[in-house]
Amino acid sequence: MSLPIGSPGFQAVDWEERLNTDRLRNYRFGRARAALEASELGALLLFDFNNIRYVTSTHIGEWARDKMTRFALQTRGGQPHLWDFGSAAKHHRLYCPWLPPENIRGGMIGLRGAVAPDAGLFTGAAREIKAILRAEGVADMPIGVDLVEPPMLAALQAEGITVLDAQQVMLNAREVKSPDEIMLLNQACAMVDGAYQLISEQLKPGVRESDIVANVTKLLYDLGSEHVDNINAVSGERCSPHPHVFSDRIIRPGDQAFFDIIQTFVGYKTCYYRTFVVGRASDAQRDAYKQAREWIDASIDMMRPGVMTDQVAAVWPKAEEFGFSSEMEAFGLQFGHSVGLFLHERPIISRLNSLEHPVEIKEGMVIALETYCPAKDGYSAARIEEEVVVTADGPQVITKFPSDELFVANPY
Repeated sequence: MSLPIGSPGFQAVDWEERLNTDRLRNYRFGRARAALEASELGALLLFDFNNIRYVTSTHIGEWARDKMTRFALQTRGGQPHLWDFGSAAKHHRLYCPWLPPENIRGGMIGLRGAVAPDAGLFTGAAREIKAILRAEGVADMPIGVDLVEPPMLAALQAEGITVLDAQQVMLNAREVKSPDEIMLLNQACAMVDGAYQLISEQLKPGVRESDIVANVTKLLYDLGSEHVDNINAVSGERCSPHPHVFSDRIIRPGDQAFFDIIQTFVGYKTCYYRTFVVGRASDAQRDAYKQAREWIDASIDMMRPGVMTDQVAAVWPKAEEFGFSSEMEAFGLQFGHSVGLFLHERPIISRLNSLEHPVEIKEGMVIALETYCPAKDGYSAARIEEEVVVTADGPQVITKFPSDELFVANPY
């Protein structure tokens, strides 16, 4: 009998099998190396924070995510090389024994143009990379890059390096999660379960959307969140069309309100919607919620190994059937996406892309499914999202806050 997916807590103990960080690192590095060897590339040059963490298991804080200055190089058969921000490199040499210390260097290529390209930092980095490619026997092969600034691309090309896409290779590596990754994703969802309990207690007339966001953010950090990426709080007349951002609107009696909580625990993210109504629900609100629930249940049932994503997308309504002129304009409302170190990993499931370009659902994927239904009153709407682990025995939902029926918060 297979064990249930665990969410055992944060503390390491000797009396129970919990997260095994060495196993997690080895799994991710092995997947990245195998994906590289299956490609035409000689090396991966990674600037995407999520890819750097996947390969090197290093992290220096969300403040650095948009700086484009830390990067990693993985060659065929080699060990990772890491260039990191200033003193972080020295810290890694002391505290990251899974990386060869001689492969860890300070890195700085300009902070997205704040240091102009003519200072030569891009050129110096490209020459250093070329020397490593030569030393590790892959200098005559193309390299893959996931994200790149134009001056960095030009500097690599000036060194005679052929640059191709690395993002697809890394997405291939990351699509199937290990038991440790699934445990982290489940633990992250458990934290959001608690956040929704807080919302159910605090959602009442006179509270602002922004008050809810502030209180939930604090709770998540109290529970151990690494980063609260975003909390959508959408209520009342703001529900339709969906604006994807919270405001300072005051909650009123009878409001429908939905929330999306995106937060990060040990690198792994949640994407988890729930819908409430404040005090009392109208028939239009109940009907919209029932329809959104039917759509999501139909897609959850499809989360089985071997199912193709066009089959999943086909159970959702066409854009015109719920008030939109095109699938592009309705994108993200009837939607599925894998979650991991990044919020949107492969597969992406929607009628926009999946009907003509389907991919296979695989055991070990963790996929967030989300549906949206506007209400007949013209302004309310229901939004539901469940995170689902694809197993050989069928789908396992790890988002646990009650969602079978429209939740009435603080009824009167």
